[in-house]
Amino acid sequence: MAIVRMEPVDVRVRADWFDGTPREITWGEIRLPVTRLTAVRREDSAYRIEVGPRTIFEVETPGARLALCFQHRSRRWTVNGVDDEVGLS
Repeated sequence: MAIVRMEPVDVRVRADWFDGTPREITWGEIRLPVTRLTAVRREDSAYRIEVGPRTIFEVETPGARLALCFQHRSRRWTVNGVDDEVGLS
């Protein structure tokens, strides 16, 4: 299983109040509960100045594995990758 990079898609994310980890993703009309957090990568110093720091979360949901990106400066969540075996339609 490998995550395939794609054009970022804006999504709404409900995150944990204390540690900021994603708990639920809303992608259009689809609501996906996060069942497992598999990896976290904090990009605090390796970013373009206009973008600002970001954090990448690899999460598992029922039916899909996603790479979520949180851009700290704009406070925006995007999906940047989807598991190549399972996709969302």
